[in-house]
Amino acid sequence: MVGDSLLALFLAAFDILVFATGGLDPEVRGPAWYVAVPIDLAVVAPLVFRRKRPLLAAYAAYVVSYAHSALDLGVSGLAALAISLYSVQVYVGRKQGLLYGGAFVVASVVTAIVKPEPSMAAQLLFSAFTIAFCWLLGEFMYARRAYQRELEARLHLLETERDQAARIAVAEERGRIARELHDVVAHSVSVMVVQADGAALALKTNPELAGRALGTISETGRGALGELRRLLDVLRNDRGDDEPRVPQPDAAALGDLAERMRAAGVPVDLALGDGLDELPAGVSLGIYRIVQESLTNTLKHAGAGAHAAVRVQRTGDQVEVLVRDDGAGRARRLEQVGANGATGAARQPEPRLSVAGGNGLIGMRERAHVYGGTLEVGPAAGGGWQVRAVLPVRLNS
Repeated sequence: MVGDSLLALFLAAFDILVFATGGLDPEVRGPAWYVAVPIDLAVVAPLVFRRKRPLLAAYAAYVVSYAHSALDLGVSGLAALAISLYSVQVYVGRKQGLLYGGAFVVASVVTAIVKPEPSMAAQLLFSAFTIAFCWLLGEFMYARRAYQRELEARLHLLETERDQAARIAVAEERGRIARELHDVVAHSVSVMVVQADGAALALKTNPELAGRALGTISETGRGALGELRRLLDVLRNDRGDDEPRVPQPDAAALGDLAERMRAAGVPVDLALGDGLDELPAGVSLGIYRIVQESLTNTLKHAGAGAHAAVRVQRTGDQVEVLVRDDGAGRARRLEQVGANGATGAARQPEPRLSVAGGNGLIGMRERAHVYGGTLEVGPAAGGGWQVRAVLPVRLNS
């Protein structure tokens, strides 16, 4: 409004100066000063509010401009109409701009008819040029403002999508860390509980065995604390990206996992196929966690004397993970009696169950499904328990 006020004062001062020096035509006697000065001020006063109230200001200037033109008080009336046309076009819209432009044409024609002059054709041509120029300039600025509004809306949308993507990424990372924490705690605590029970039983009869069990408990506990501390640092690490990071376990670490399970009292037969070193990091980590959770369940639920077999085989574009245990040696092959009384071993079909289970089974199922794989959990053929997962391999070309 400060700039518009200065513009209005400039136009009014110009007309007042022209009036004080005798008017545009010294031979024609003009009105008294107390009539001319208020009209000069009134015709430009609406320009002060042309941005806040463009239509009201435009039509107020339009009405006063008739008196200003009839008294031949200067050029501020035409300038006020031209600026008002531009303001309506920019701040209101194209339709209102066309209407006001038509009213501007009507005002010019009426003035030319009421006050015919020898230079009427030149005046009408000048008025037409002024109207066209102001309308085109207003149209250009209106399109520019519309483009700017659209650009701001798109930027706001992009910022919103970026924030949503960041929140989704944080939620996914927290879910991943929650699964990692569950795997670490469940595996380590299960090993520690089994070893503690064994140490308690062997404390008096076999102190050496109890000492080894306590050593296993200590080593497992330290490893679990280290991994827990590393995972929790992901959530609250604000020290920069130059901190050393320990890599996540992968399929190559299954040998160490099998050794730890053997030390915990579960004999594990491990068979690894070729091509596992080339797996994507996420798939390799998922394989490790599925095997870890499966062996932890064997340790907790299969009982003393249970054996486990782990097979990880890559075939083409998929990896099959198979973990079986014999249920504490209780596996028996079912016999089927035929019509002639002969007996023969009947092989049961592979289980294809999808049980809900606890958090461990839920975590394994989520790890398989996140890469588009499948998970089957249930009793094994002939006894025991089986976990079978198939994960697709998506190598970057």
